[in-house]
Amino acid sequence: MVLRLSTLFLRTLREDPADAEVASHRLLVRAGYIRRAAPGIYSWLPLGLRVLARVETIIREEMQAIGAQEVHFPALLPREPYEATNRWTEYGEGIFRLKDRKDADYLLAPTHEEMFTLLVKDLYTSYKDLPVRLYQIQTKYRDEARPRAGLLRGREFIMKDSYSFDIDDESLEASYELHRAAYVRIFERLGLEAIPVTATAGAMGGSRSEEFLHPTPIGEDTFVRSAGGYTANVEAVTTVVPADIDVTGLPPAEVRDTPDTPTIETLVDHANSAVPREDRAWTATDTLKNVVLAAVLPTGEREIVVVGVPGDRAVDLKRIEATIAGHLGTGGEVAVETATEADLAKHPGLVKGYIGPGLSLEDPVLGVDAGTGLRYLVDPRVVSGTSWITGANAPGQHVFGLVAGRDFGWDGTIEAVEVREGDEAPDGSGPLVAARGIEMGHIFQLGRKYAEALGLKVLDRNGKLTTVTMGSYGVGVTRAIAALAESNHDDRGIIWPRNVAPADVHLVATGKGTDVYEAAEKLAAELEAAGLTVLYDDRPKVSPGVKFGDAELIGVPTIVVVGRGLAEGVIEIRDRRTGETGNVAVEDAAAHLRALTAH
Repeated sequence: MVLRLSTLFLRTLREDPADAEVASHRLLVRAGYIRRAAPGIYSWLPLGLRVLARVETIIREEMQAIGAQEVHFPALLPREPYEATNRWTEYGEGIFRLKDRKDADYLLAPTHEEMFTLLVKDLYTSYKDLPVRLYQIQTKYRDEARPRAGLLRGREFIMKDSYSFDIDDESLEASYELHRAAYVRIFERLGLEAIPVTATAGAMGGSRSEEFLHPTPIGEDTFVRSAGGYTANVEAVTTVVPADIDVTGLPPAEVRDTPDTPTIETLVDHANSAVPREDRAWTATDTLKNVVLAAVLPTGEREIVVVGVPGDRAVDLKRIEATIAGHLGTGGEVAVETATEADLAKHPGLVKGYIGPGLSLEDPVLGVDAGTGLRYLVDPRVVSGTSWITGANAPGQHVFGLVAGRDFGWDGTIEAVEVREGDEAPDGSGPLVAARGIEMGHIFQLGRKYAEALGLKVLDRNGKLTTVTMGSYGVGVTRAIAALAESNHDDRGIIWPRNVAPADVHLVATGKGTDVYEAAEKLAAELEAAGLTVLYDDRPKVSPGVKFGDAELIGVPTIVVVGRGLAEGVIEIRDRRTGETGNVAVEDAAAHLRALTAH
């Protein structure tokens, strides 16, 4: 195919779009791949669709290689299946809801677990039908509060989601590993670095979960890795829990006046001044900081929770959000934010700056009036026998030597604080190093959550009904294109990996003579006959500088120039990535380019 710039629906831009925050957004718009339709919503232009098609082809080939079969669901879906799994409520404000003229509820699908499950339930009844692996490439919709970064966080996006249906957990493990290996191959073929890391399942549920993260400074996810091979999203990192400490011989806790010490810093200064120790100074690690948080449930209800963490550690709300739903006994995604003054006013037992444990029950050390009935969770480092300085739940007072397990208890343990570089990997493989990344894919062993909710059962080998177990596997298709542009560009434009470029060759004709355009036309025809796609800049009244600028902006990996060298019987070939140039005889050009662009 020959795509002629004289007729191609394309206008490149010299200026960056005003709303562009990241390089991929700027360049994809400027190079004529996408155009903004609304915040977080983009139209795809001819060159963009060509890149999109090539990405989808790679994904389809790898899915088919593991025996997955393609289906396609509507994006507009009825409420009832999502009501059955409670996700109509659990998604909260994160989905687009609408009504038809008969007042029936619908949604624009953010994901399709329910529809895949119901389809298999409708058609399959026996273990002999399993395993089955189905996938689709489909547009999804999420009502992002703050869409940003172009295609990286949009309200409409294209995603490949696949699902496996198996008779038992052993078979599910096999389906999971097949998908995992397919994902590794997909990202290798795309030319996109994507590191598989341990992740939390979140609202999706299930037992095992991994994300594929593309390392980049603009990534919204933080992950860690060790020299010994451990990798995990910070939300999934588990703390190396210290051993319990024998409390024998520890002195009793003592409540002290600590005026004007509402912060950890002021408390430590006061402790060193008023209660100095001989062996070492007090530090923030000796304090137990009790942070009041509001868990915002999918229903909009706010539940106030207090979390106790070592005073030298900052609270990480995303890590808390990853697992707090299990402590609250609720499904779906739970947002967590710092409690407001209005929240605190509803609980007068919470004395700001002097909050301590003893919140769930009346505490013998802190006094019978300390109980507030609030849920109290602690960081895993708060183990039995650890001794703390912490709030006494009274203005201007802290308690010294309050021993966990002896003097106070808690309702649960939660990963609540930031993971630091240098923290030990939970598998003992060394200290952790942090990096930022973009989530490119996520795979889950869902188990039986959706099958049970929707009644997906088949007859097993003994003729008894058994619930099918499922896996879920997603790849962000449009996000992959943004990530590729983000990691493959220079100050002049995009540099596509060859497997996803919109054309194999960008042919530029420069000069005023008809011989230049005749030679370029002939070469374009030869390349087309050889099965290559040629983006041919045949615009006769456009300057060479503009043509070269557009070629570098658009980013086809091989640029061919038919121009001044034609008088000497040669054409110029430029490598867009390395900048290297070389001349090839006109009669050898087609064969040379066929070999150069062979996949």
